[in-house]
Amino acid sequence: MTVIDILTRVDSICKKYDKYDVDKQREANVSGDDAFARLYGAFETQIETALEKAELVTKEKNRASAVAMNAEIRRTKVRLSEEVPKLQRLAVKRVKGLTTEELAARNDLVLALPARIEAIPDGTAGGPKATSAWAPSTASRPDIKFDSDGRFDDDYFQESHESSQFRQEYEMRKIKQEQGLDMISEGLDALKNMASDMNEELDRQVPLMDEIDSKVDRATSDLKNTNVRLKDTVNQLRSSRNFCIDIVLLCIVLGIAAYLYNVLK
Repeated sequence: MTVIDILTRVDSICKKYDKYDVDKQREANVSGDDAFARLYGAFETQIETALEKAELVTKEKNRASAVAMNAEIRRTKVRLSEEVPKLQRLAVKRVKGLTTEELAARNDLVLALPARIEAIPDGTAGGPKATSAWAPSTASRPDIKFDSDGRFDDDYFQESHESSQFRQEYEMRKIKQEQGLDMISEGLDALKNMASDMNEELDRQVPLMDEIDSKVDRATSDLKNTNVRLKDTVNQLRSSRNFCIDIVLLCIVLGIAAYLYNVLK
């Protein structure tokens, strides 16, 4: 087969599967308001992101980070699986500018999504469940091979360097967490003792505060009485002083009148 034949076959295959290209379906959309295209584009973006994270997990050396990334990938897979029915409902809706063949291609794209989602590596063990025996079932699955050739001795389960490092990191984090909890417990005990002391001090101060309140009330009443008596005294003094002034003025007026009478006489 020549290179020209290969290129011709590749071109024909690409043209055959153009209807499965969501980007071209977006370009062919006349209305510009296709909910299926938007949602499927979001699916494609999230699937590509999950695959990139899965590839990063294979290169990650920190076991804890790898476990966290796998957990995030599993959450993304669950969220995408829950959104598949919505995409199925949008796939059967007719959109202006799309032919019946393109609608059928959309349905095929949606039907292929669950398998694509499940194919994303998430750190969980795949394949059929193991039977009660440890020996490999090469009769049912000849493509599965065990490095141990079915011999699971003590050396097979020996702790590796990575697992030992992960265990040490876990123990160190556990010790730090326990130390932090101990410090928090000590702080809470100190706060509890301070609150108890403050409560006792308040109990001792309550009688004193009551006595102060009673004394303040008595002083207030005495001050009011004193003010009333002082006001009465001032009023009395003012009235007697006005009387004396009136008498003096009357005497002066009578004197002036007598003087004028003698002069004019």
